[in-house]
Amino acid sequence: MPPRMNNPSLVVPDALQPLLDLTKVIGKVGVPQQTLDLIRLRVSQINGRIYTIPEDLGQAAEADQRLPQVAEWREATCFSPAERAALALAEDATELTGREDAVPDEVWQEAAGLYTEEELASLVIHIGLVNLWNRINVATRQVPAAWR
Repeated sequence: MPPRMNNPSLVVPDALQPLLDLTKVIGKVGVPQQTLDLIRLRVSQINGRIYTIPEDLGQAAEADQRLPQVAEWREATCFSPAERAALALAEDATELTGREDAVPDEVWQEAAGLYTEEELASLVIHIGLVNLWNRINVATRQVPAAWR
């Protein structure tokens, strides 16, 4: 399907730069970029935002070889406890319906025990920002994005 319109972040004057600036700020807090990438991919999968991941990740600059396993992160053994906590938080903070407490205390406490308050705050903002981008791109039917 063709896009319904140009990306709204490009249509609305001055909308793109603050979003890019926020991404830059999040990246400076100390959460590893690989963790932020895993969250971006998992949240995007939940939201139906398609990324094309190269079949040969060795050819992609800085590609995390674990990307194809993100959807099955609970069963995969290649993710660290901190990455698992971040992915659990990302899933629950993205899938907000159907539960009285969308982000259960145990999920929050696990992440809070592995990240500083500043890092945890950056994770929450990152999850929200990825959800914003996903909703913009899905609603306007933007073409699948190439990973990196």
